Amino acid sequence: MGVQKKTRKFAQVKRIIGQRDARLKKSQEMGEVQSKKKDKDVIREVPQASSALFFQYNTALVPPYQVLVDTNFLSHTVQKKLELLPTMMDCLYAKCVPIITDCVMGELEKLGPKYRIALRIARDERWERLKCGHKGTYADDCIVDRVMRHKIYIVATNDRDLKRRVRKVPGVPIMSVARGKYVIERLPDAPEK
Repeated sequence: MGVQKKTRKFAQVKRIIGQRDARLKKSQEMGEVQSKKKDKDVIREVPQASSALFFQYNTALVPPYQVLVDTNFLSHTVQKKLELLPTMMDCLYAKCVPIITDCVMGELEKLGPKYRIALRIARDERWERLKCGHKGTYADDCIVDRVMRHKIYIVATNDRDLKRRVRKVPGVPIMSVARGKYVIERLPDAPEK
């Protein structure tokens, strides 16, 4: 009279609902009905292209050029010991109006004493100041938003992320500091150097 041995059961699997089960069909039909309702509600808008654009050529950009200056551009200008206005005019061979937004001023003030020379340049009376009507002081968003609305500006920046964002906007040239001078890209009338 020994202990009875238990036999192992091999290949036992949990029961799964079959693909053709009626319970699944109800939930699939409900999902299809809801997705059809969502498709009907979607309103697609295509952004209105500027009338000043001829393909990628922006006819609204004429001298005197309005240049939106970024924090990064000012700090690179100070590092390379360049003068803002004369160097811009040498680059474009035309009159320029540097424009500094409140966000750029706020960023420069936050950066502290290391950027005091750039802040002093930005506070110069000769440059035009633009008021910002939004919350926060993130200059990149402010500049991109302004350029999207009005394609009358040249964006002056050395920031890679901002350059990448501005390149997606057709007809907006980018100015940057390179090799001890200012260089411009995407301006059709720009002199080749």
